[in-house]
Amino acid sequence: MTRSTPPVPGAPGQTEEREKSKKLGSLKALLPFMRPYRSLLLAAVSALVVTAVLSLTLPLAVRRVVDNFYTKDAQTLDLYFAAALGIAGLLAIGTGLRYLLVTRLGERVVADIRKAVFDRVIGMSPAFYEKVMTGEVLSRITTDTTLILSVISSSVSIALRNLLIFIGGLALMLFTSAKLTAMVLLIVPAVVVPILVLGRKLRVLSRENQDWIAASSGNASEGLSAVQTVQAFTHERASQAKFSEFTELSYDAARRRVNTRAIMTVIVIFLVFSGIVGVLWIGARDVRAGDMTQGALVQFVIYAVMVAGGVAALSEIWGELQRASGATERLVELLQTEDAVVDPTNPRSLPSPVVGQLTFDDVTFAYPSRPGTKALEHVSLAIEPGETVAFVGPSGAGKTTIIQMLLRFYDPSSGRILLDGVDLAELRRDDFRKYIAVVPQDPVIFATSARENIRFGRPDASDAEIEAAAQAAAAHDFIAALPDGYDSYLGERGVMLSGGQKQRIAIARAILRDAPVLLLDEATSALDAESERAVQSAVDTLSQGRTTLIVAHRLATVKKADRIVVLDQGRVVATGPHDQLVSEGGLYARLAKLQFTEGIAAE
Repeated sequence: MTRSTPPVPGAPGQTEEREKSKKLGSLKALLPFMRPYRSLLLAAVSALVVTAVLSLTLPLAVRRVVDNFYTKDAQTLDLYFAAALGIAGLLAIGTGLRYLLVTRLGERVVADIRKAVFDRVIGMSPAFYEKVMTGEVLSRITTDTTLILSVISSSVSIALRNLLIFIGGLALMLFTSAKLTAMVLLIVPAVVVPILVLGRKLRVLSRENQDWIAASSGNASEGLSAVQTVQAFTHERASQAKFSEFTELSYDAARRRVNTRAIMTVIVIFLVFSGIVGVLWIGARDVRAGDMTQGALVQFVIYAVMVAGGVAALSEIWGELQRASGATERLVELLQTEDAVVDPTNPRSLPSPVVGQLTFDDVTFAYPSRPGTKALEHVSLAIEPGETVAFVGPSGAGKTTIIQMLLRFYDPSSGRILLDGVDLAELRRDDFRKYIAVVPQDPVIFATSARENIRFGRPDASDAEIEAAAQAAAAHDFIAALPDGYDSYLGERGVMLSGGQKQRIAIARAILRDAPVLLLDEATSALDAESERAVQSAVDTLSQGRTTLIVAHRLATVKKADRIVVLDQGRVVATGPHDQLVSEGGLYARLAKLQFTEGIAAE
């Protein structure tokens, strides 16, 4: 099996990505999320400093106890024991407070990060999702933020505390015995070098591990979201093998990361405690020679152990910080990814009221994933308010692209698209999309009730309005027959509904929106003949006074349109009413002969 690294969105190339992962300071990107909680951060840092100072004070009390152990003044000895106990109590309270404050800060910051990332990706244009799997985005929102939570609520706090203990302990060691401290300092370079060298390698391996976890999540999400198709085509073993491959590559990266971290831990701890043993040996000789007291030696040893423990903890936490730094980079990439479609800095406003006049002005467009193939080429159309225009043509002719361009999911490569005389590129997307209702070719049903699925079209709609929309879409009867009626849970992606029922829910949603522009993309393709008649009647009523664009393969659906636009290979090849296009011959006449006449015969 060849090892490779999964692509990361927003990265120009893998070499650059790996170079980037070697830079230090990625965790600085978390500072803007911490800034709103300065008071909480200050309180947490204060508690951290107090507990570190108390930890450093405890050995001073222990020294007094040891040096006065054999004193005849029992009251003084009791006082030292009481002081030591008091310091221990304050240390316990301070540590608990530090944990509370730091953990609250971590939970709050990570919640804000998750919201910021979701807010960013939910507004990204479809071009972003042509290159990034949804499962990978979810992995970043969950797995990567969990790593950051671990760091903010635990690792950073412990690292700062151990850093303070290391610095303070080293200073107090120097105060206790300059000679022994100098010997301890001799081993510091030997400890720091492996931390820096192996720590850099850990950072790269941690980033690679997280990349593979995201790729694995993306693969699993894709397979599970299409589980019926996977099973229908007996693709389970191939899907299992692919997921297993991603998982094993993730494990392999994790194994190399763990091995590197274990080696670093062994080296650091051995060097640190070897130094302590050596210093203790020399200190014991000084006590025997009368150059220092027993209490002073005990105090020095405690400080040495605290300093050594701080260094060992820092080496452990360094690996966690490297992992979190890699996770932060990945989240920052999402937050900083530039969208192909952006709202203008100074948006214009639509004239009031919006009447639904649509204009395609010499529009040419190619999908980002297929830049060499024109989806639309020099398309010019003027659609009047209240006009019903149908788009027909073979698959791949550009019909659905027309709908996507009107919703400004993509921007034209050249040309303009106007609503009521205003270029869509000069408007905020949410400002003009609220005047458009759409029924997509593949209707989306959310994992909630039938009522809430329809209400998605207009969140402030009343229950009566929802039921009226369902009746207009010929959906009321089957919804009422569900176990809990309109409150029935429809399952993930509407698994409890048939294709036709899903489409009628989507039509009801569009009817409820009550927008001046209505877009129907194969809106009746999954309906039986009886339901299609009912829905077509509803659509005819709904389209009155509204600008309606209909995309359909079935020509019977578009026969009543005011105008039919025939597309072929992204170009407009003919326009006109049904009878005129049939009499002219050409592509529409051939489609009508193949399909429409047969449909009449079948009826």
